[in-house]
Amino acid sequence: MIRRLQRILIANRGEVVQSITKSLHEMGREAIAVYELPDSETLFIRRADAAIPIGAGPLTDYLNSEKIIRAAKEAGADAIHPGYGFLSESAEFAAACRDNGLVFIGPPPEVMRRLGDKVMAKEMMRQERIVTIPGTEVLASGPAGVAEALAFAEAVGYPILLKAVEGGGGRGIREVKDAAHLEQQLHHARREALLAFNDDAVYAEKGIVAPRHVEIQILADAYGKVIHLGSRDCSIQRRHQKLLETAPAAAVPGDIMDAMCRTAVRVARHAGYVNAGTVEFLYDEQQGEFWFMEVNPRLQVEHSVTEMVTGIDIIAKQIEIAEGRPLALEQEDVAAEGCAIHVRVNAEDPGNHFWPEGGKTVVGFRPPAGPGIRLDGVIREGYTVPTVYDSLLVKLTVWGSSWTEAVDRLKEALEKFVIVGLKTTIPFYVAICNEPDFRAGRFDTSYLDLHGDLFDPARHIAANFHP
Repeated sequence: MIRRLQRILIANRGEVVQSITKSLHEMGREAIAVYELPDSETLFIRRADAAIPIGAGPLTDYLNSEKIIRAAKEAGADAIHPGYGFLSESAEFAAACRDNGLVFIGPPPEVMRRLGDKVMAKEMMRQERIVTIPGTEVLASGPAGVAEALAFAEAVGYPILLKAVEGGGGRGIREVKDAAHLEQQLHHARREALLAFNDDAVYAEKGIVAPRHVEIQILADAYGKVIHLGSRDCSIQRRHQKLLETAPAAAVPGDIMDAMCRTAVRVARHAGYVNAGTVEFLYDEQQGEFWFMEVNPRLQVEHSVTEMVTGIDIIAKQIEIAEGRPLALEQEDVAAEGCAIHVRVNAEDPGNHFWPEGGKTVVGFRPPAGPGIRLDGVIREGYTVPTVYDSLLVKLTVWGSSWTEAVDRLKEALEKFVIVGLKTTIPFYVAICNEPDFRAGRFDTSYLDLHGDLFDPARHIAANFHP
């Protein structure tokens, strides 16, 4: 049954609220924002059709499903879009929405439960004969867990990764390079998992050395139709946090990319997936092999690069699928044109170990503009960077007809981007644009380890800081 969703509450904050609001307005729908006290003067609530305060926060109220559902009912909302982060991967929140007569714009809670447990998800894929990275079951607590991890490392070789079972977004991951540091790193991994996900369950996984991190965007309707929207390369990371993403993942040979995309569709079908999601893989260029990592059952921060090369509004498709509409797209309708690159401009000092610039105020703001440039963000003159939330100011996405044109356009946009009053990561990205390996498309997850001079403070002085 098709049900038009007219008023949609967005259970999130910041630039993702603005992105969802824009798509909703283009569809002729209403956007309802919620906010904690520190966000009471931000642009994202001004651009929504209504905004409801949910508490003093910080963070706790954006994670309070009861308050958000109460706000949705107060606003007369038909549905809730969770964005990314916060409650976006909570099966319990999705179920609570359904129990309260609200449509959750995302996969069904049963699917989220199966995919949210990373160990269970990998076992499910092995049953489908999808190649996964070797890993353990959930490690036992105490010395027994240390012994299990040591035995696994001895069997597969170092490095290994210790990962939160409920993990996502690069959080709750620790790399272990030798036995001497395993117990300490396991302790840290458990602590990080507990803080980030309220669950200290951890498992071990073989560390693939210097792979490409490739993800496939999928769309699936409620009638069993699944298509993919091509690939993204998310290899340039710092401490497992993505910094720069590209579409498509051009370094992967065509036959392997076709196999990866087909596998992503198989994964989604096997999981009973509905709505938009991302299937993530690691690809070893030397061996020409790829492994399934996980499914992110939500919108991705970097979805804009896929939208730029395909012309498809992923958020709009999420809404249509949630309304019960069948996918009007066929796989042959999807084509990637050109290349897109996405960077996250953060209020951080790259010359000082990316130290946050929270508490400082933007006293001047001049963004780049022109063909092939897209900005998603909350920044404006007079905006004070909060100390209690993440440091993301704006997402910059550029498009070019070729890789070289996209890199050149990104560099030009960054050099014209003026933010006065605080330090940002803009000069760091300019340095990447000038680096020969990046310009040649030669990068993997070891890129920043191999190009440590990109962190040299001497590279990050100059006019771009505008302190």
